[in-house]
This record gives sequence, C-alpha cells and structure tokens, in this order.
Amino acid sequence: MSEHQAEAPPSQEHHEGGFRPIERLARDTTVGGPHYGELIEQMRGLMDRVRLARPTDEVALEAINTLKQLNDRLDEVVVGEWEAPTWHRVDLPARGNITLPPFEVDSADRDGVRARITFRTFHLGGNSAAHGGHIALGFDDLLGMTAAVHTRAVTRTAFLHVDYRSITPLNTELQVHGWVEKWEGRKVSVRATLHDGDRLCAEAHGLFLLLKPGQQ
Repeated sequence: MSEHQAEAPPSQEHHEGGFRPIERLARDTTVGGPHYGELIEQMRGLMDRVRLARPTDEVALEAINTLKQLNDRLDEVVVGEWEAPTWHRVDLPARGNITLPPFEVDSADRDGVRARITFRTFHLGGNSAAHGGHIALGFDDLLGMTAAVHTRAVTRTAFLHVDYRSITPLNTELQVHGWVEKWEGRKVSVRATLHDGDRLCAEAHGLFLLLKPGQQ
C-alpha cells in the first residue's frame, strides 16, 4: 500500500462525478517518492524499445522472465485510482502518466494553456511520423485541462475533432496552444493547435461538458 494516507473515494453525491475537486489537484508532488519520475522515464524507454524490437527467442524469453518479476514486484505497491501519483505529479511530464504523450505545461490560466509535447518512438504511426490517435490523445488531455482551468471545474469530453494539416514528427519538441472559444451553461467549446516551429501539424476543436451533481 501507499506510504501516503489514502483519500476517501467520491460519494454518490460528489459534485465532480468521481474526479478529485480541482483545488485538490497537485497539492502533493512528493507522492510516489523522489525516484518516481525516473521510474516513469524508464518505462517510457521500455515502450520505445518494444515498439521497434525484433527479439530473438532467447531475448524474448529473458525479457518475459524479467517483466514477470517486475510485474510481481509492482503488484505489491498498486493503489487505487484516487491514490495514484499521476493525480498530483504536475512536476513531471504529462503528470507522470505513461498513457499520455509526455508534455510540459508552460502556462495555464483562463486565457488558455501552452505546452510543449513530444511524440516518442512508441507513438510511431509510420514513416517516422506520429500516429494520429496519439495526437488526438494529446489534444484530448490538454483541451480537458484548458476547459478545467477556464471554468475551475472538471469536465468530460463530448466530442473532439482533429484536422491533420502536415506530418507530426517524432522525438521533436512541439508547441501546443489550447483556449476556450465559448462557455455557455455546461458547454465549453475549445480549440487547439499543434506546431513544429512555424509549421502547423494539426489543430482540434471540441466540446467539453461540466458535470451535473453526482454525474460520472
């Protein structure tokens, strides 16, 4: 179990649908310990290598044995969703969440979110370009952040539309800019762009909904 005290999960009437309230996010960047960031980086490195690995049977069996041992070890420290470090670790790329392309936030306020994102070898779609699905994933997370920062409330994605304008390169630091276009009632309309220098790689627009009391 975690060395940190577990937080109670949301009640049936929790007004932010099972998410942590905004004011609780990032309040403790020590969760997971001082080496958590390096653990996540090593995991990302593993994902990059597996993406292009062509192992011999000997190497495959050796890796399987090592991974089984590692999974058994990590089973000892698995915690619930509300206790996971990725809720708090804004000091790490993508909050330490290995399911997301790593990004660093430069600014986040009511005027919008600006961040630097890197699609790694793991995110390969083909011919050294990032996979469109990973680009959409990056947009979804950063636009959700954009809506949350603007409204000071948690939202869910209603729809997300992505236009791919040019090749998005791998292993290159790219610039993302997200902003709120309109906020009416529960509906938050957002837009974002993804640039490699002056070149537009992709842009997105979407609709995010503020949750009703007790809504998941």
